[in-house]
Amino acid sequence: MIKRIIYDQIKSILFNGKAIILLGPRQVGKTTLLKNLASDYPVLWLNADEPDIRTALNQATSTALRNLIGNNKIVIIDEAQRLENAGITLKLITDNIKEVQLIATGSSSFELSDKIKESLAGRKWEYHLFPLATEELINHIGSLEEKRLLEHRLIYGYYPEVVTSQQQEREILRSIAESVLYKDVLALEQIKKPATLERLLKALALQMGQEVSFQELGQIVEADKETVERYIYILEQAFIIFRLPAFSRNVRNELKRARKIYFYDNGIRNSIIANFNSLPLRTDKGALWENYLVSERMKFIHYNRMLGSCYFWRTVQQQEIDYIEDRDGVLHAFEFKWTGTAKLPKTFSSAYPNHTFQNINTENYMDFVTHT
Repeated sequence: MIKRIIYDQIKSILFNGKAIILLGPRQVGKTTLLKNLASDYPVLWLNADEPDIRTALNQATSTALRNLIGNNKIVIIDEAQRLENAGITLKLITDNIKEVQLIATGSSSFELSDKIKESLAGRKWEYHLFPLATEELINHIGSLEEKRLLEHRLIYGYYPEVVTSQQQEREILRSIAESVLYKDVLALEQIKKPATLERLLKALALQMGQEVSFQELGQIVEADKETVERYIYILEQAFIIFRLPAFSRNVRNELKRARKIYFYDNGIRNSIIANFNSLPLRTDKGALWENYLVSERMKFIHYNRMLGSCYFWRTVQQQEIDYIEDRDGVLHAFEFKWTGTAKLPKTFSSAYPNHTFQNINTENYMDFVTHT
């Protein structure tokens, strides 16, 4: 079993009187993680994808919930965003059956967080689970073996079943893409044009790591700017993509409103564009490398609850820095190169003297994705 970074974090807060909310896309290992966490206790597992369970939970009173739970010590409600009154149901259990540890999972931050925001205020711990992290694989197989598999990771990504099932990666990724992207995301009421969503995903995949214009994307996918913005927001809340804003403190010629779009998993991105060619045959090696580094860094930041903000930087004269972290008043700038090095633009170093700068390449990348 590959131990997840947040396993010990969650285990340490069991039975402290608060609900535990675990968010993340389907098939990233939420069920496996919770089975391991709850293995020493009587558990009631309720899957809100099942219509009869949804009905029972939507209509339940505190008395009915107590009878349903019985002598179980842990109650896990899977895909809790499917409940019509998720916030009320979770609050009833947390407030009235205090000897029970409630854990709710969701594959859509948009749906579940919105439903429980007020009712569970001050009553919950929230965690996110992503595809496997480089740090988790290093702990499992060692840094030398993980580094040897780098090119494979850039193509097929880190979904658990992909990592553990050799020779079946393409079929698994296609299945995940269909269930996670098209089935789950399309189930959201805001998605009314499936063909538009599919075109948008492909356009974002082809522009991965580049600055994107919502207006230009709208022209590509034949949709208005507002629809593109709404669909991108939903894809973010479903843990498919995330955005990196431009850094600016009003220095002349800095781009201020630009943003880049990245995917949480290289394999899902490659599945969307149906390209699993090896690196020597690809024209997007640089984009794959950058997406890998930024997504792995995001996992590390999230799991370690680091404070700060993340950006890229560019001027109208095309001076640029791939990635910046603003932490404790210091700007930490990074440039990503498969090999070789780059220099920090003088415009940046002059405008922001309180900074650090580092080139990240295949020789030193593991420190970047596993250390502060």
